[in-house]
Amino acid sequence: MNEQQKHSPWFWVLIGGSLFVLLVAAILGLAFAIVHTASGGQYSSIGTVLGSGSIGVIDVDGVILNAETPIDQLRKFNDDSSVKAIILHIDSPGGGAAASQEIYEEVVRIRNEKKKPIVASIESVGASGAYYIASGTNKIYANRASIVGSIGVIMEYTNYGDLLKWAKLKNITIKAGELKDAGSPTRDLTPKEQAYMQGLVDNMHTQFIEDVATGRGQPVAQIQSLATGQVWTGQQAAPLHLIDSIGSFRDTLLATAKQVGISGEPQVVKPYIKRKTLLDALTAPGDLFPGPERLLERNVGFYYLWR
Repeated sequence: MNEQQKHSPWFWVLIGGSLFVLLVAAILGLAFAIVHTASGGQYSSIGTVLGSGSIGVIDVDGVILNAETPIDQLRKFNDDSSVKAIILHIDSPGGGAAASQEIYEEVVRIRNEKKKPIVASIESVGASGAYYIASGTNKIYANRASIVGSIGVIMEYTNYGDLLKWAKLKNITIKAGELKDAGSPTRDLTPKEQAYMQGLVDNMHTQFIEDVATGRGQPVAQIQSLATGQVWTGQQAAPLHLIDSIGSFRDTLLATAKQVGISGEPQVVKPYIKRKTLLDALTAPGDLFPGPERLLERNVGFYYLWR
């Protein structure tokens, strides 16, 4: 038996497997090097560095439920001297009232510091809470056919009291405080609870209107007349002073780069976002199998959200 016959077939399987693993490792290493730029792995880079600076782009997309991540991204870009301006690339119907407001306040803080411009580019939708955020920037661009506005508040919860009756189940509540269980999903609101909830919604609406008026530099009465919850196209929104310019994201990028003195094609950097894997979902507490405390989360929701 010759040497080649002694080693086959497992020897060659082992060699082939080792080569495959090395190839995969090399590809992953290359991908990691591309994604993690010289900024220490905080950002991913798009395009080739041809100009004299970079523009930080933060995607605000989908329903806004959490403020922590976008605020952290905003602060990192604001503190990075290599980032000459920040663009919020918006495609969102809004979301939670408090989360939208927190992001707006961070945007306004950056704008007031005047260290660098911060602008918004509305793609398909920039409504309600997303428009709230955009109104805090120095300038808003929007596509002609984009959806803009929806300055309003909505409170939602599901009343399943009839379902309990059908199933012959009873909800038992022991409370101290007349309005402690206002908004209970097991029954209708009383007139006093209705007025109480409406007061909360009206107050949030007033905050929304006043903040947009401040951000846009418009009289409160002007914004109040538009705060019916309705939306407009970008083309309609321009003469209402809800946006500043009609333009695509590309238009926004080039105009902003020119404003900060970047010559040539600007480098675009985005925050590096770790994507969740199946392993993360399986190991993160409460993601797939919520604990008892999650089952008690039946609170009324208040939203700056366009439906």
